[in-house]
Amino acid sequence: VTDQAFVTLATDDVYCQGALVLGQSVLRSVFDEVIEVDALDSADSVRLALLQRPELGVTFTKLHCWTLTHYSKCVFMDADTLVLCNVDELFDREEFSAAPDSGWPDCFNSGVFVFRPSLKTYNLLLQFAAEHGSFDGGDQGLLNSFFSNWATADIGKHLPFIYNLSSSAVYTYVPAFNHFGRDAKVVHFLGATKPWNYKYNLQTKRLSFLALWWNIYSASILPLLEKLQKTEQSESEERKNNQITVFLLLCFFLQNEVTHSVSELSIHLKPEEPNPEDERRKWEEGRMDYMGKDAFEHIKKKLDTFLL
Repeated sequence: VTDQAFVTLATDDVYCQGALVLGQSVLRSVFDEVIEVDALDSADSVRLALLQRPELGVTFTKLHCWTLTHYSKCVFMDADTLVLCNVDELFDREEFSAAPDSGWPDCFNSGVFVFRPSLKTYNLLLQFAAEHGSFDGGDQGLLNSFFSNWATADIGKHLPFIYNLSSSAVYTYVPAFNHFGRDAKVVHFLGATKPWNYKYNLQTKRLSFLALWWNIYSASILPLLEKLQKTEQSESEERKNNQITVFLLLCFFLQNEVTHSVSELSIHLKPEEPNPEDERRKWEEGRMDYMGKDAFEHIKKKLDTFLL
């Protein structure tokens, strides 16, 4: 099938790392087509401040995916998702199929959804955005308002949670994760802290989903970047300037940032000492201390004290 595609979006340098790993997890090869688009920004700093996520404004650029009219149907996946197994069955779904958002299940999460490219829909979305904006300042609020009957119109357009499993669900509903987690197909690293914000030791592997992300990155993406760097160095300046692809433009930043040795890395967050109020707020925002007190084994131990 050549008229269907998985689609993702990289709006800045760091999200390119996620897009590369996602592409590898979906196809075991990196993208067949890379399209450069103009950035769209909601410029809604007030509502975004409520989410503590000002960077989400630029996610309005996601609307460009409806212009990919050379495809009949697409599955969009955020660059901070990771595909665990074949998910081609998603193409059997219709627009607008998506999974419930864990924070408000009457809304869908816009990190994974099925859509049909259409310039008519694209223009209607732009018009809707101009007239109504977004209740959260990002694409998710806009899309939920535009596809406002998603919650009640057709249960067939409700994707199971396993197609957009929030990484925070591992910690917020442990029994459900223990029961259903083995069937997970797509993991979504929600919140401000992403896999590429961690450092990783290949021998540690203390977090399965996070370890899988880093395994793919170190095994498939780093060698690709090294190869691209060598190729670029061997080309003339004129050839680089005239023929470098958008894909290379998206990825070139990684050449200079990959200064670490994977064998010397260890998983840790930047040290900080949050007060209880900060910790509670981070939980509400989906920003858990995966490596510290919020590690699964610690939460399970705490639950056991109440259940045993």
